[in-house]
Amino acid sequence: MIKKAGFTLIELMIVVAIVGILAVVAIPSYQSYVVKALVSRAVGELSAYKTPFEGRVGSNGNVTNSDIGYSPSSLTSGDLGTNIGTLNSDGSGQLQVTMSGNAHPDVSGLILRFDRNTAGQWECVIDNTGVASTWKSSYLPPGCRL
Repeated sequence: MIKKAGFTLIELMIVVAIVGILAVVAIPSYQSYVVKALVSRAVGELSAYKTPFEGRVGSNGNVTNSDIGYSPSSLTSGDLGTNIGTLNSDGSGQLQVTMSGNAHPDVSGLILRFDRNTAGQWECVIDNTGVASTWKSSYLPPGCRL
């Protein structure tokens, strides 16, 4: 007698069910990691402009996009009039961009800001007012506050 080799329908259905359960758990986790990575990337891009901004502080000049070499990325756009930086007479100031363009819909409209105090210390601030309904605390990059 020849024995047939193969899987039964019930065994295949069990495998499909297990794969489905794994997908239900894995896909939302993956999406969350993607969004967190995009926010961290945008914060990193904005932080690159702190050094040229500091150079303008020493010269007591206004900060324009061309002064600091700013050009919008695929994730962010400037939103302080025509310049992403503002400099106050006391040496304090800020750099600010809005996530747009290729940003994930959950964070499109998120405002990223670096505030500089008069002592020259920078603080990362995230304004999630425009995306409060889709914002998750896990998206907050290390070293930033809401």
